[in-house]
Amino acid sequence: MSSAKKKGTQKALQSLLLKRFGMAAGTYGLALLLFVVLVVGGQFQAEPSTALLLAGLVILSQLAFFVLFVSGTNLRFSDPSLTEAQVIVGLALHTYLMYNLHSARGTMLVLYLLILLFGVFQLAPRVFARCAALAFIGFASVNLWDGFQMNLSDPKLAALQVGVLAVMLIWLSLFAGYVQALRQRMRQRRFALQAHQDTLRGMMRQLEDLVATDELTGLFNRRHFLRLAARELDGLQDGMQHGLALIDLDHFKRINDQHGHASGDRVLQTFATVAQACLRDGDVLARYGGEEFVLLLPNTDADQLTACCERLREAFANAEPVGLKVDSISLSAGMTLLVTGDDLDEALHRADQALYRAKHSGRNCCHAAWENSGA
Repeated sequence: MSSAKKKGTQKALQSLLLKRFGMAAGTYGLALLLFVVLVVGGQFQAEPSTALLLAGLVILSQLAFFVLFVSGTNLRFSDPSLTEAQVIVGLALHTYLMYNLHSARGTMLVLYLLILLFGVFQLAPRVFARCAALAFIGFASVNLWDGFQMNLSDPKLAALQVGVLAVMLIWLSLFAGYVQALRQRMRQRRFALQAHQDTLRGMMRQLEDLVATDELTGLFNRRHFLRLAARELDGLQDGMQHGLALIDLDHFKRINDQHGHASGDRVLQTFATVAQACLRDGDVLARYGGEEFVLLLPNTDADQLTACCERLREAFANAEPVGLKVDSISLSAGMTLLVTGDDLDEALHRADQALYRAKHSGRNCCHAAWENSGA
């Protein structure tokens, strides 16, 4: 992954985590409102200084987490969301609150579940069970301590509350495990779907290559060449020109008649190999039909096009098809130039006329359309 892409991913992750933290901080704000109601209603049994201490701990803890997220320090941890840490802090603060409540403990018991709900979709089952166990131990310890101090007004009710919390925590732990297992299956299915999509893309590319490629020579076929050439012509700017050449292998029918079609195929493959070695990157060569080929040289001039075709003609004349002995092989080429506003069919016709003159002037030569027009 590139550095820019990695930074973009981290920025998106931080934005999501900050939104998630904002939701948690908002929940703390609502909890503080309930806390004020408890204090005003006389349900909070401790001194006012203890109430202020608890409220201060809540605010300071959230400020600390906010600094971690804003500074990006959270990204250094294995879990950038810091979910387990936030849950543990929340459980500790709530247990301290429960310690200072008596008759309202049963009412505020539900906040244990609310705190743990933040970890249902994020924490691994084992980690979630550990947090649930911490919540149970905290609440049970508060009641045991009050019982030891003889401060439990209704021990049976306290035992019932502990039992209800245990049942809810066990159920919530099982639910968290189910959610994580479901996420794992969805992740595996997503990976499998991604693999299928990659395979399908690969097959589509292979199909496109098959559609665009001549099976015998490995060059582009006529249809694909015409599409490429039309695109190049549409993008041609003023003052620029492309070279276009039609190439025909001389006496190809005689090679087929004397040596067989397999030998003719070998000559075609030899030409393709020689031509690819002579051309530049970006030059387009295609099998136009039978023993005829078409060549497009982007951003070139008459001298460069002529030099390229002559170089190709000489290289092919000196080539020796593997496993085939023939007296000689050669090619003839008709050349023209494409300029802005040119029509591809007309340009191909000009090149074909130049090729016709090359054929009738003895073959094994290159003729240009501009020679006939005096250009």
